[in-house]
Amino acid sequence: MGVIAVTPPMLLGLVAVFVIARVVLTTRPVRAGSAGRSTNFAREYLDPFIYAGIAAFLLITFVARTYYIPSESMVPTLKVGDVLLVNKFEYRFHAPNEGDIVVFPPPVPTTDDFIKRVIGRPGDTLRIKSGVVYLNGKALYEPYIAQPPAYNLVIKSYGIYVDTGIGFQRLDPAGANIPPRNEWTAPDRIPKNCYFMMGDNRNNSEDSHIWGFAQTTGNFATGAEAGKPAHFTGHSFLIFWPLNHARIL
Repeated sequence: MGVIAVTPPMLLGLVAVFVIARVVLTTRPVRAGSAGRSTNFAREYLDPFIYAGIAAFLLITFVARTYYIPSESMVPTLKVGDVLLVNKFEYRFHAPNEGDIVVFPPPVPTTDDFIKRVIGRPGDTLRIKSGVVYLNGKALYEPYIAQPPAYNLVIKSYGIYVDTGIGFQRLDPAGANIPPRNEWTAPDRIPKNCYFMMGDNRNNSEDSHIWGFAQTTGNFATGAEAGKPAHFTGHSFLIFWPLNHARIL
């Protein structure tokens, strides 16, 4: 269900390999008839990789981050093996928008971030009925999903209620992140700093209909990660690999 980060140390290690190769080629003894070939090879082939690697390292460290998709929870939008760029700065300047594809730590124990789509934001009303998501009373047009959700859901009475065929059951705060009443502005509206997240592969996605709300700030209120810091890592804005699937999200 998570995404795997391509970390700066991995990239830095690759750059180091190119730098070592560059040094070896330009300092080895020159044999007759080969003067200048090693240096030219290094300049033409290794230097561009070194410069690009350093630029990518700075980009990943300070501006964006690269993630690999290992699961099918966002199919058909994101496929297994896709590599994404995630903007780490964007949400410092504005709140997440409806429809954004976001990387974030979920309120469940995991070593990886999750990636889901923002469906409901603070102050929104939300329900799912007969496979249709209604946001603030209006049906969402969702051409990006794999299939309609096979469950009904409603946010009401300061909780999230889900019906998988046996009637509506409230998500248990012991296992889901459901803020206390004093953090809700109304019993049927998503609380402040909270977001309702869903995978595009609706019936094969561990998302807010299971573990409650994601949060942009503060600490998780309840659930397995109660008390731990919550945040959004960033906004996924580009698939850059494989090339036949590359596009702006």
